[in-house]
Amino acid sequence: QVQLVESGGGLVHPGGSLRLSCAASGGISSIRTMAWYRQVPGKDRELVAQITGTGGSDTDYAESVKGRFTISRDNAKNTMHMQMNSLKPEDTAVYYCYASISGLRGVWSNEYYDYWGQGTQVTVSS
Repeated sequence: QVQLVESGGGLVHPGGSLRLSCAASGGISSIRTMAWYRQVPGKDRELVAQITGTGGSDTDYAESVKGRFTISRDNAKNTMHMQMNSLKPEDTAVYYCYASISGLRGVWSNEYYDYWGQGTQVTVSS
């Protein structure tokens, strides 16, 4: 079965940097959109950044992270990364990896399904 595993979260001081990674594994035929979402207690999960296209050239960012975060993907390795610079306390959240994937879901299928990682905590605090 397809699964997503995040890594790279942790505690960092304001102004610091972190790099999140997401690795997709299992029976994968194709990955369409990959994205990072984040969620804080009591609030809805929000889109932070997404990357689409086989070349990974189409990116979109939340206004709050533009110029500070950079999303990228390695299609050959089925991985996605997000470099987070100039971190602020308001970036503190659980960050989730998302991907739209076609592949093995009981049987091999050309349909795309949504998959989520388990989440990784990012804490920005002095």
